[in-house]
Amino acid sequence: MTARPELTTARRVVVKVGTRVLTHDDGRPALARLFGVIEEVAAARRRGLEVLLVSSGAVGMGLEALGLEHAPVDLADRQACAAVGQSRLLGLYTEGFARLHVVAGQVLLTEGDLDDRIRYLNLRSALGAMLRRGVVPILNENDTVSTEELAFVEGATRPVFGDNDKLSALVAAKLDADALLLMTDVDGVYDLDPRVHPDAVRRRRVEAAEAGAIEAALVQEAGSDLSRGGMRSKVAAARIAQSAGCHVVVASGLDPHAIAAVLAGDDVGTWFPARTGPSARRRWIGHAAAPRGTLHVDDGAVRALRERGASLLAVGVERVEGAFTEGDVVSIVGPDGVSLGKGLVHCDSETARRWAAGQQPDGVRNHDALVHRDNLFLEDA
Repeated sequence: MTARPELTTARRVVVKVGTRVLTHDDGRPALARLFGVIEEVAAARRRGLEVLLVSSGAVGMGLEALGLEHAPVDLADRQACAAVGQSRLLGLYTEGFARLHVVAGQVLLTEGDLDDRIRYLNLRSALGAMLRRGVVPILNENDTVSTEELAFVEGATRPVFGDNDKLSALVAAKLDADALLLMTDVDGVYDLDPRVHPDAVRRRRVEAAEAGAIEAALVQEAGSDLSRGGMRSKVAAARIAQSAGCHVVVASGLDPHAIAAVLAGDDVGTWFPARTGPSARRRWIGHAAAPRGTLHVDDGAVRALRERGASLLAVGVERVEGAFTEGDVVSIVGPDGVSLGKGLVHCDSETARRWAAGQQPDGVRNHDALVHRDNLFLEDA
């Protein structure tokens, strides 16, 4: 008997490997670890699994290639490191997989590829075709043109936007993956920082109901100059994939056998069991699409949405923020300021304002919804 039999039946798996796994502290490539990941992924392919690899490390490898001793702060220099390092990183992956008779293909993404539904559907089709033909897609944020992950808030050590943890979670959710493996330099999520507290205890299992509290309690680590993630980022990513019906395990990429152990159902790392997931359309509304505005609703609307699964009617909207058009994604916020979720709006922002104020637009019937329940993604209560 295995500790996690659900993971032994996974057939489509996303493996995300962090910078701290693929590079040494000084930024030099950790080639033994990188080729260890390649061997583990190739072994999974031989067992019939479909594997998508989300890989960080491009900036670190570009740092070495350009002869820089420290990661640059200037955004353009970081873009240059990413451009040089990405080709070197892909070269190592391509060569390594080829030696094991596996074909790999690069896919560089920007947030717009997931934000725009047409581009997202095209991406989903392309990745599906690669998997059917036995290719291992190697994905990364296109840091040369998409600068959000590389940019810094002045005086802070965290990025303005996202990281590959979130990217891997969105890919897992969008591609209906059975499991997401977040490989890092720590062997799981602990109740305390194990690098500071020797008596810290590894959390073996985190249910969806408690994941939010754990994320809120974690303090974002500053990380190294090369790594932009942290354990809070990984828990946030785990929540996205978990809510989409995907099992998630945070485990140590420093262990050369960790990927095989996770897929064998062994008790390694921290397991976030999958929830019953929403439809692909709702997952896109909830996680991939950037909201263009905000609908502030009253208590009655909150109860109708959460307790009855109803559509959002204009009468329950107290205030409309932002400029949007029909079919855009908007955020829905309760009277306490807490986000309820997102939805596809039935009309543009000016019409929504008049409708919420009691001026029924032409062509709209009394029972028409501002956001139909089929186009709603509600967050956990």
